[in-house]
Amino acid sequence: MATERILITGASGTIGRMLRERLRAPGRTLRLLDQVAPPEGGPGEDVEPMAGSVTDTALLAEACRDVDAVLHLAALPVENTWERILAVNVDGTRALLEAARGAGVPRVVLASSNHAAGFHPATGTDLPAEAAPRPDTYYGFSKAATEALGSLYHSRYGMDVLCLRIGAYGDRPDDERGLSIWLSPEDGGRLFEACLSTPSPGFRVVWGVSANTRRLVSRAEGEAIGYHPRDDAEVFADQVRSFPPGTERDFLGGTFTTAPLGEPM
Repeated sequence: MATERILITGASGTIGRMLRERLRAPGRTLRLLDQVAPPEGGPGEDVEPMAGSVTDTALLAEACRDVDAVLHLAALPVENTWERILAVNVDGTRALLEAARGAGVPRVVLASSNHAAGFHPATGTDLPAEAAPRPDTYYGFSKAATEALGSLYHSRYGMDVLCLRIGAYGDRPDDERGLSIWLSPEDGGRLFEACLSTPSPGFRVVWGVSANTRRLVSRAEGEAIGYHPRDDAEVFADQVRSFPPGTERDFLGGTFTTAPLGEPM
C-alpha cells in the first residue's frame, strides 16, 4: 500500500488535535506542523511533528515536500489587531498556498469560518456556502480573504481547493447560535475525510456544520463531496444560554457582530 502523506498546519489547535485522532488510517502519514511541535506519535500512529510558523516560507517549503494534501488550520482563531490578522491569517495563507504550489501539492483544504459571512441574517435554512462574504470582524475578513486566495490558486494553477466555513466546533454548543451552526468532532472528522477523498473537486466552498435541526445554512454543497453529518445540536437545546432580541440573535456571526474591531479577544 502506498503511503499517503497529509500536512496539517495548526495541528496543536482545537481542530487539529481532534483531527489527529480521527484521520488516523493505515497507509497514511500525518505531518503535524505548529509553532510548538506536536507530541510524537503513540502506538499505531504514523506522524511527523514539525515546529514553526506559517509565516516562515522556508519551513513551509520543507513541510509541503512529498505531501499529497494540506489541511490548513493555522490561524489566529478570533479577533485580533489588523496587523496580526494580516500577518498570520492572510499572509500566512498566501505563503502556505505558494509553498503547496511550489511542491506540486494537488489539494489544499482551507479552514474558513462562518464569520466570513457573519453579517448575513440568521433566517431561513439554506444560506448557500458560496453566499457573498459579509465578514463581521477583521478575523472574518481574513477568512473571506482565505477563500479568495484559494479561488485564485485554483484558477491560476489548477490546484483543488476546498474552503470550509466552519461553524461552532467543539464537544457541544455553548449558546443558542451554536444550535444552528455546531460542528461536532465526529462530523468534523467526516467532513475533512470527505474533502480528502472526493474526486476532482476543483474549487469548492462548503459549510462545516453538523446535521442540526435548527440549521441556517445549506447542506447541499457538503453532500456533493460526500459529507453526510450525523450529529444534531438539538440534544443540547436545554443546556445552552439564549440571546435576547437584537444583533447577536439577528445575524449568523452572533457575538462577533458586536465585538470591537481590532481588539484581541
